[in-house]
Amino acid sequence: MTYGHRHTGRRRARAAVAVGLLVFLSAACTGGPGGTVPSGQGGQAAEGPIIVASGLDVTGSGSVRQQLIEEWNRRHAGSKAEQAKLVELPGAADQQRSQLLGALQSGSARYDVVNLDITWIPEFAEAGLISPLPVAETGVAAEDERDFIRRVHATTVWKGRSYARPFNTDVGLLYYRPDLLTAADITVDKQPHDDWTWDQLYSSVKTLGLNPVSADERAGWTTQLAPYEGLTVNTVEAFADAGVELTDSEGKYRSSAGKLKDGLDKLLDRVGQGQVQPAATSSHETESLTDFAEGRAVFLRHWPYAYGALAGLMGRAEQYAVNRLPGKAVLGGQNLAVTSVTADSPRAANARALITFLTSRESERCLLDAGFAATRASVYESTAKPCWPRVAAALRPAGDVPRAAATGEGAPERQTPEARAAYIRILGEALTEAVQRPRTPYYGAFTQVLQTHVHALLGRTRPDTAEAAEQLDKDLRNVFAGR
Repeated sequence: MTYGHRHTGRRRARAAVAVGLLVFLSAACTGGPGGTVPSGQGGQAAEGPIIVASGLDVTGSGSVRQQLIEEWNRRHAGSKAEQAKLVELPGAADQQRSQLLGALQSGSARYDVVNLDITWIPEFAEAGLISPLPVAETGVAAEDERDFIRRVHATTVWKGRSYARPFNTDVGLLYYRPDLLTAADITVDKQPHDDWTWDQLYSSVKTLGLNPVSADERAGWTTQLAPYEGLTVNTVEAFADAGVELTDSEGKYRSSAGKLKDGLDKLLDRVGQGQVQPAATSSHETESLTDFAEGRAVFLRHWPYAYGALAGLMGRAEQYAVNRLPGKAVLGGQNLAVTSVTADSPRAANARALITFLTSRESERCLLDAGFAATRASVYESTAKPCWPRVAAALRPAGDVPRAAATGEGAPERQTPEARAAYIRILGEALTEAVQRPRTPYYGAFTQVLQTHVHALLGRTRPDTAEAAEQLDKDLRNVFAGR
């Protein structure tokens, strides 16, 4: 969910790719990252293992992705060509993007399947680094495709072709502290519900009498406003609530300075009227989660994996609850794609079969149980297929951490089955209405421009949003035109 920096449009994006090339060319001399083997003959060999490149598992659940790979390997134990290996790339998402671009463009590491952030699909597709999937017109294959949540599946599409299958998804959620609200006599009927609004959140914050001026004081809410992808996500959510549409489905710019001002004003309202935690402007996912768990914020905008992580951080299940985010929520997540080199080789059939297994109904249930958001609609139903038994047995409960060992206290209290079922319903509903970030091959440049402009505004006492919107409009026109 993060990226890098830009000075003038694509120049820094190209610099990031160059850094990635240097990293992978160096790694190739020692066999590639994670023990992968250089491609040699362009990845044409049919032998195994099938190499899957992915970012790190953030759920803390015992690496569900690795467990799913191991389940696949057990089911194909008699075939060396069908064995698979997971390579987890280090660093934040912007670093992973640069590494993958460098590796696929240079051939310095042989990857058959790549687990791409949903915002990277247009860029990798446009560059010819991943291959479009065969079209399933009718029958079982087409029916299986329709089980993916529509808005989630749309993240795999670029210029009318699907280039991947949704693996795990993400969506913004609102976490809150019922204990702190009740202590302030905010009754149950005034606490977050399905159609709660930002104005109601502001009203609750006013009732709580919160006005933090330092990071150690309790705030109304917290989120991720450091200059990285978290800031982009929060900004796009505010823009969407203000009716700002940045691009069409093919990456053409659609906004204006006037509309951008509305979006910037909406974001600044959330910061000011919501009495955001002062530390939020330097917070990533971990810091904002900790501030909420330790009582320095009553509300928290975060991702689904926080639901399980909070059990380990807080210890008592009744101290936190979750609901849909007021207003619009942005989609996140990763999609599995076959690299173009492998798509033209005898390895293609095995690579696609592995992706089909990893995105099956059973595998998606494993992902949900581990703390990720599943991509299939059927997984959120009461009749959903269970997780593969051996994978389920290997996983810790979602978000489990060795709290008892660290603090000497007892094991954290889990949410009740009823609370867990309500959470799954809320998550499924949020995914059906979530919005996408701009679909563009120039996403890396876009997110850097947006972060730079918005973070500068957050540091000003009385920012001129009209002036800021004018400059942002000019820069975004250049970015989305590839200049």
